[in-house]
Amino acid sequence: MELQLTKIGQLLSGRSGIVELMDDLGAALAGGGTSKMLMLGGGNPAHLPEMQEVWRRRLAEIVADVPLCDRMLANYDGPAGNPRFRESVAACLRETYGWEVGPENIAVTNGGQTAFFFLFTLLAGEMSDGSRRKILLPIAPEYIGYADQGLCEGTFTSHRPRIDKQSDHLFKYRIDFDSLEVGEEIAAICVSRPTNPTGNVLTDEEMSHLAQLAEERQIPFLVDNAYGEPFPGAVFEPISPTWNSGMVLTFSLSKLGLPGTRTGIVLASEEIASRIRSMTGVVGLANNNIGQTIVEPLLASGEAVRLSREVIRPFYESKSRAAQAVVAEQFGEDFPYLVHRSEGAFFLWLWFPELPITTRELYERLKKRGVLIVPGEPFFFGLSEPWPHARQCIRLTFSQSEETVAQGIEILADELRHLHR
Repeated sequence: MELQLTKIGQLLSGRSGIVELMDDLGAALAGGGTSKMLMLGGGNPAHLPEMQEVWRRRLAEIVADVPLCDRMLANYDGPAGNPRFRESVAACLRETYGWEVGPENIAVTNGGQTAFFFLFTLLAGEMSDGSRRKILLPIAPEYIGYADQGLCEGTFTSHRPRIDKQSDHLFKYRIDFDSLEVGEEIAAICVSRPTNPTGNVLTDEEMSHLAQLAEERQIPFLVDNAYGEPFPGAVFEPISPTWNSGMVLTFSLSKLGLPGTRTGIVLASEEIASRIRSMTGVVGLANNNIGQTIVEPLLASGEAVRLSREVIRPFYESKSRAAQAVVAEQFGEDFPYLVHRSEGAFFLWLWFPELPITTRELYERLKKRGVLIVPGEPFFFGLSEPWPHARQCIRLTFSQSEETVAQGIEILADELRHLHR
């Protein structure tokens, strides 16, 4: 029998950069860390001893509280999420930033990836009047996980950044507002902050400018805080987060150290939060209870924000500095490479302007040598025309052990020197 697929079925079940990335990650980690593959790809958070101890403590407390444990494992919550958890999220944001938000502004989803699938499906695509609307990504590269989430082709339109070369081996992407246009076909503006894959943190001025453009066009401004403030707080630059009813902010428990619980959080207007709740009910009935139950008292007490600031941020900032030092040591002053300024998240973004092959080919060569990186090409989706720069960049994670990161970068440098001979 030849399987007949719908257009949407083909889009969602075909070849995908994020699926390939997660397949590689899953294959390498499925053995409980016994794989010999050096994992410089993927976005799995590090196993921070302090955070692992917190999770073990919370699980012990839950198991000891029989009614709570039974409710967590044996009851459905409503599709918007656990009411107590949603109130604790709102209270955390009120206390941390003074935002006027309540549980009615909060919707829980099965991970941040699902949150954006819902948001893109809600806002972009074919409209009731027959027109088609798109999501504007004002700066490329952008998160690979968005690329295949549109239910029709051409869901995304993205723009090249300005490249600010800050030294011989350091650069930073900036939004090119001079060329950025927000046309009538744009349904929403979307950014991640810190940006996955580059570790770029858009400045407060850039964020304010984007929010103004969205307000002028009366469209939502979507901000992905998977690595951002106030939790997990993997931001190495001082920023002042803002929110208003025209913005949609998403958060995740994954980068706190709980990716297995698949818990995303959407902060939005009551209308959007309500529609996300309905979409959860239609697609999956309810959300995972475990992450909400583990983290709720940590949000209520302020411990989640404290741990983010005192444990998570210093850990990843230190890992970033260590990885950058290894890159500088392995490549030296004369090799043609640049590193994006590391301002947050778990990654280094490397640019090799004289790379003689695509980074997709480099990925395959390194995989044979036991090193997983992520090629840059899939992060540049939505551009109106090809850009050679997209074939010259790779993403490395520094969340693994310093030994693993150092070994992987050493093999990367060796492979690149062979290619340049």
